[in-house]
This record gives sequence, structure tokens and C-alpha cells, in this order.
Amino acid sequence: MSEKEIYEKLLEIVKTEEPETVEKLIELANHRLGFVTDTTLKYVIDLENQGRLRLSHPPGSIPTEFNAYLLSSHAAWFWIIIALSLSTTISVFTIPENATPYVYIRYVLGSVFVLLLPGYSLIKTLFPTREIDNIERTALSIGTSLALVPLVGLLLNYTPWGIRLTPVTLSLLSLTTILTLTGLQREYTQKTKTTQE
Repeated sequence: MSEKEIYEKLLEIVKTEEPETVEKLIELANHRLGFVTDTTLKYVIDLENQGRLRLSHPPGSIPTEFNAYLLSSHAAWFWIIIALSLSTTISVFTIPENATPYVYIRYVLGSVFVLLLPGYSLIKTLFPTREIDNIERTALSIGTSLALVPLVGLLLNYTPWGIRLTPVTLSLLSLTTILTLTGLQREYTQKTKTTQE
């Protein structure tokens, strides 16, 4: 049997049987074609390299590259924090104080931005994987935010910008973003190290 015929038979198996895993595909191919696992695996990898067969990672698997991890469901918390931080910053600079119904959005987002996000980002950096449960993480996040935000204000007091709305908002946005990126990087490192062991 030629390589071309083997490729066509493998693609036919994929099309008709729709195996859920590579192991199942190899098992079916071995049964039908009479190959050993290594030979079948070589042909499956060749098909993927040619772009004729697309293998996907099982749900919940850890991507091997940081960019892929950033776009996976594992990084959902990262995108939520960034979205909330940016939404708050935009609302602070676009919603005026006297815009009565809309100013409440600014108040709610501002409260979350000041009382939760900086601390959550720091706790995620310190404990990137689930060493603490969600209730403890939330309580620690609020407590840590109550410690971080006054420190930011204290540092701003000794700068030429002082403690005003714009410097405080931008400083908290920067702090939260840096801590969140650090937390995501540490989480990725720990999870990939765990899967390699």
C-alpha cells in the first residue's frame, strides 16, 4: 500500500468514525490497516504537518506557549480584571459627576476598582494556583486592596502630580495591570511545571 493510499484511508477513518482522541484514531487505524501504533502515529503526524488533519488539544489541557495560554480559558480571570480596570478608567474620564443615572455605573466600577482589583491581582501573584479557596481569596483581596491603595496615595503625595483623580486612576490601573500580568505569568509557569512532572 502506498503512502498516498494510507493517508487517504486515515482521512476516511477520521471522516466516517469521527474519533474523539488521537488514541482512538490510532486504535481504529491499527485495526483496519494492520499497522503497529508507531507507524500509524507517524502517518497521523505527517497528515497534521501537511495541514490535511487538524488535531486539537483536549479541553482543560495547558497550552505549551504563553501566548496560547493568554488566549485560552485558563486566562479568563486575567481578561475580566483587565476589562473591569479599563471600563472603570474609561467611565472615570467620560462620565461627568452630574450625569445622574450614569454616574452610578462609575461609582460601582470605581468601588470594585479600588476595593477589589489591586488586592486580587496581588493575591493571584502570590498564590497563582488554587492554594486558597475563593472565599479566602476574596477576603484577602479586599484586605490587600485596603493596604495597597493608601500606599499608592502616599507615594503619589510625594510626586509633582499629587493626589488627584487622574494620577490616582492611572496609578491604580498601572499597578493592577502589572500585578495581573505577573500573576498570569506565575500561574502559567506553575501549571506547565506541574504538567511536565
